Amino acid sequence: MKVKDAMHKGAEWVSPDTPLTQVARKMKELDVGSIPVGENDRLVGMVTDRDIACRAVADGRDCDAMTARDVMTDGIIFCRDMEELDDAMRIMEQKQIRRLPVINEQKRLVGMLSLGDVSQAAPHALTGEVTAAVSAPHA
Repeated sequence: MKVKDAMHKGAEWVSPDTPLTQVARKMKELDVGSIPVGENDRLVGMVTDRDIACRAVADGRDCDAMTARDVMTDGIIFCRDMEELDDAMRIMEQKQIRRLPVINEQKRLVGMLSLGDVSQAAPHALTGEVTAAVSAPHA
């Protein structure tokens, strides 16, 4: 099965200078736990709900004065829409990530692949293996 057959299509992204409160509202509106960050037509990072909680709220910082750049994880791990789902699952497993941006041949963001998507599309034994690896405590 190809990634494009399992992913959520039509992911949205924000620019690094997007106010953090706007990023959080967009997450709520879209019912997602992460938003890719793009600049100059390239993906440059990712903001997750955990990034907001740990890098802003828990540190007592003023969320009204912060931007996506202030809390985002730099760099981005992604997969391609025409990759085999098994290959994308291995990326998630090795990098311990729950959500993977999906780009097409033209390097455009076309979707997101989440553990939930994987659990619906892949065999249960493989899904359990990936979930266990992604959920393992970080060193």
